[in-house]
Amino acid sequence: MRLDPSDPAAPQLTYCLNIHPGESWSDARKNVERHALPVRAATAPDRPFGMGLRLSRRAADEWRALPDTTRRDQVAAWRRDGLYVFTLNGFPYGAFHGRPVKENVYAPDWNRDERRDYTLALAEALADFLPADEPLGTISTVPLGFRPRMSQPRDIRSACVRLAHIVRQLRRLEQERGARIVLALEPEPGCVLETTDLTIACWNERLLPGVRRELLDAGGWTGSEAEAAARAHLGLCLDTCHFAVLGEDPAAALRAFRAAGIAVPKIQLSAALRLAGGPDAAERLRAFEEPVYLHQTTAWKDGRRVGYWHDLPAACASGIAADEWRVHFHVPLDWAGDIALGSTAAGLTPDFWRAARETPHVEVETYTFDVLPPSLRAGGVDESVIRELRWAREKLERARA
Repeated sequence: MRLDPSDPAAPQLTYCLNIHPGESWSDARKNVERHALPVRAATAPDRPFGMGLRLSRRAADEWRALPDTTRRDQVAAWRRDGLYVFTLNGFPYGAFHGRPVKENVYAPDWNRDERRDYTLALAEALADFLPADEPLGTISTVPLGFRPRMSQPRDIRSACVRLAHIVRQLRRLEQERGARIVLALEPEPGCVLETTDLTIACWNERLLPGVRRELLDAGGWTGSEAEAAARAHLGLCLDTCHFAVLGEDPAAALRAFRAAGIAVPKIQLSAALRLAGGPDAAERLRAFEEPVYLHQTTAWKDGRRVGYWHDLPAACASGIAADEWRVHFHVPLDWAGDIALGSTAAGLTPDFWRAARETPHVEVETYTFDVLPPSLRAGGVDESVIRELRWAREKLERARA
C-alpha cells in the first residue's frame, strides 16, 4: 500500500509472500487469493495493495510459458481485486519451506549462470506485473554469495560478468516496456556483502568497477553511460534483522550507503531474536533450533562481539559466556517478548523510520512463521501479517509528523 495515495513519491509498504509455502506458479497464484486478499481487506481496504511476490525458478519459468493473453488476464484480475506487484523476492531459487534449506539458500550464487538466468526470468515477469503508473520495480537477491563458498577474487570477477549482463537486460526492459527495475543485493551475515563497511568497500572497489568494465567490453556505451546504467539498475536491499545480528544500526547503515553513492531502493523490515545472557541462555535459545533455515548467531560481552557462528546449534553448544545473544531468526515485529528474551525491533529508532520514508519500497519479511515456537503463531499467519503491517505503518506514519 502506498502510505499516501495522493503522493506518488511516498513509500510503498507491503509484506513478502515468501511466508506462504509454495514453489509453482499455481501455488503463488493461490497464495495471493488465500492470503493477500484478506490481508489487503484488513490493512488497505481504501487503496490498491501492492504485493511483494516470491517466485521460485520453477514458478518464474511457468509464468513465462503462459500465453500472453493469460498473463495479461491474470494481471488485470489482480487489479480488479485492488492488487498489483511492485517487488519480487529473488533470493531463494528453489524450495523454501518444509525441508532443510540452510546455506543452500544462497545457491546458485552470482558466479553461476543459473542465478543470472533466474533473475532475468524474474525481471521479465516483473515487467509484466508493474502497472503503468508504478514504473519502479525491485528484485532482492543474494549478496553475491555465501563467503565460505565464494571467497576468491575470481568469484567476484565472475559475478561482475553476470551482473553486467543483468544491467544490459534491465536497461533493455526499461527502453522497450517502460519498466525501471533495480536489482537489490541483500547484505547478510556470513556473506560476501555483510557489514556496512565491507559492503561499501566491495561495491566501490570491486563490484561497480567490475560491472562497468564488463559493460564497456561488450561495447555500445561510453564510460559514463556504463556507470550510469550500473548505478541505475544495481542497488542494495537492507534487511534490518541482518544488520541487527551484526550489531549495526540500520539507520546509520542507510546513511552510509547513500553517502557512498549506493542506491537502497528496498528495505526489508524484520526483527532478530535477542536474548540477554544468563545461565539458562543456551536452553532458551534451543527452543528456536530447527532444521530448515540458517540462523547465524552472534554473542556480545561488554559491548564487543565475542563470538560468531553460522548456525544456532553451534552457538548453543559453544559454552561461551555472553551478555547478549543475537540470532538471525526472524520473529514477528510486534512481539514484545519478556525481560530477557525478545527481539531487536526496539532498535528501529525514529531516525531509522525517517530514513525508511525516503526508501521507495518497504517490505515486512517474517518468513519463519511455520518454524516459530507455537506461542508465537497465535491467530494464524494472516493475522500475524496484519498485525505486523499495522505496526510498521504506524511507525512510518508517525515518522512523517
